[in-house]
Amino acid sequence: MAGRAVRAEQVSATRELILTAAERLYAERGVYAVSNRQVGEAAGQGNNTAVGYHFGTRTDLVRAIVRKHAAPVEEIRTRLVERVTGSTELRDWVDCLVRPVFEHLAALGSPTWYARFCAQVMTDPALHRIMVEEALGSPALREIVDGLRRCLPELPDDVRAERGDMARHLIVHMASERERALAEGTATPRTDWADAATGLVDALVGMWQAPVTAT
Repeated sequence: MAGRAVRAEQVSATRELILTAAERLYAERGVYAVSNRQVGEAAGQGNNTAVGYHFGTRTDLVRAIVRKHAAPVEEIRTRLVERVTGSTELRDWVDCLVRPVFEHLAALGSPTWYARFCAQVMTDPALHRIMVEEALGSPALREIVDGLRRCLPELPDDVRAERGDMARHLIVHMASERERALAEGTATPRTDWADAATGLVDALVGMWQAPVTAT
């Protein structure tokens, strides 16, 4: 039994090393520019088949990275949603949309790679669906979408969907740009992740409330 426990711990540790190495390399170079062999080497694995053994395909590895972060992000999202349940203030729901990812990145410490990893994945047609599938599985995110809808009853459905896409892209890429700046040691407009979230919430509230030009 003790031997099995040790083996399980070793497997878990190896998987974590691979996940961390893959996330970093994918963030810095792009998913398809990195081979499983390079991920294994970066994770300190001498066996070239280690990544395939533990995760399967590259797509499976990307999904595992997404799921690793999805749980803590969902915990934050749920907590924030519970605070504003029943609110009719647009800013409350936009805050719930933006802040979970930024708060998660702050909690990870420095350096981080997850924001840049997400930007790489979201811009790839073959991998984009992984992020979408995980989002669709979030009960808290569905509540946020409903909250936004209640705050903007006059907004046409197609415009609401369009602005939802805009919000998603801004969240992903603004987080990615800040993370890149921190990694490179260059100046950032905001002092920390919490302040950066506030700035983005300000902008998104304005975007959601922007006039709709008749066509």
